[in-house]
Amino acid sequence: MIVARLILLFGLLLGATGSAQIGEPVVRYPAATLGPQFRFPRDHGAHPDHRIEWWYFTGWLRTADGKPLGFQITFFRSRPEIAQSNPSAFAPRQILFAHAALSDPATGKLVHDQRVARSGFGLAGAATEDARIALLDWSLTRRPDGTFLAKTGARGFGLELAFQPRQPAMANGDRGYSRKGPRPEQASYYYSVPHLKVTGTVVRPGRKGVVSGEAWLDREWSSTLLPETAVGWDWAGINLDDGSALMAFQVRGKDGRPLYSGGTLRRPDGSQTVLAPADVRFVPRRRWRSPATGASYPVEADFLVRLPEGVRRFRLRPLFDAQELDGRRAGMPAYWEGAVTTEGGRGYLELTGYAEALRL
Repeated sequence: MIVARLILLFGLLLGATGSAQIGEPVVRYPAATLGPQFRFPRDHGAHPDHRIEWWYFTGWLRTADGKPLGFQITFFRSRPEIAQSNPSAFAPRQILFAHAALSDPATGKLVHDQRVARSGFGLAGAATEDARIALLDWSLTRRPDGTFLAKTGARGFGLELAFQPRQPAMANGDRGYSRKGPRPEQASYYYSVPHLKVTGTVVRPGRKGVVSGEAWLDREWSSTLLPETAVGWDWAGINLDDGSALMAFQVRGKDGRPLYSGGTLRRPDGSQTVLAPADVRFVPRRRWRSPATGASYPVEADFLVRLPEGVRRFRLRPLFDAQELDGRRAGMPAYWEGAVTTEGGRGYLELTGYAEALRL
């Protein structure tokens, strides 16, 4: 979804890159429009003309002794308002950013780290023909057999994971054109790959262990941000035990009411139902107050989804409450992003705009 990863990226990068210099041509970003379906493997790769893009992995892991862990790995690409004709080798035509987090219920803590660099100089780059990203000592690649490989060596933890698709990509919205607001240009190109099989290793202080599990990949690229009155959003990606999958979201306004909602439900037979704004309701059931930020997050909530056969309730419960990512010291927002369960499934929930209204 549009998620905190968008704000997290822009919060870090806009100050670092600035806007177009006086006299430079105005950057024109292409808009997301209803059009051709996705082309693979091309659309696993970067789309450098668009303003922002991400590869977002979330999921559940189990250690060799059966203990659960939640994790998130995200790689971003951004095209700043810098003229592409600028002859300087130091002009930041593309910015690469990555973020990773690990939720461990044994400690009741979430740890996270990030990397950022402009493209070029052998430091960072994102290929266009397939998923292949290098960012300092972090990387994401896609092998010919379709397996994604991610490596993040972070402070206090490290992730080296392989993601093997077991289902085809799930186009969200109208064949991948996903509305995020009432205006047609408030949209992205968006697909998900649910039910990824995960294997690899996790490094934590004093130990390195083999893990396995299941994950979700979100891929989006866009040039237009959210409605100006948006203050945050609630998003979930859920892998269900019967092989089905749910993506659902709502964008909230200043009064807490939804400005726009949507989603996709894929059934076990592969058929999909696209969820319109009237088909999705997010209903808080229990809140957790952060001792660090004072924000009150609806960490237990229902996504109510209206389907042709009737309304279906997905009650989401957290792996543990304290999965707030407080990035204020690094100039990032504070938001809640954590592993959750539902009856017959598990996935990730993202809650933004509760600590403070996100400045879009």
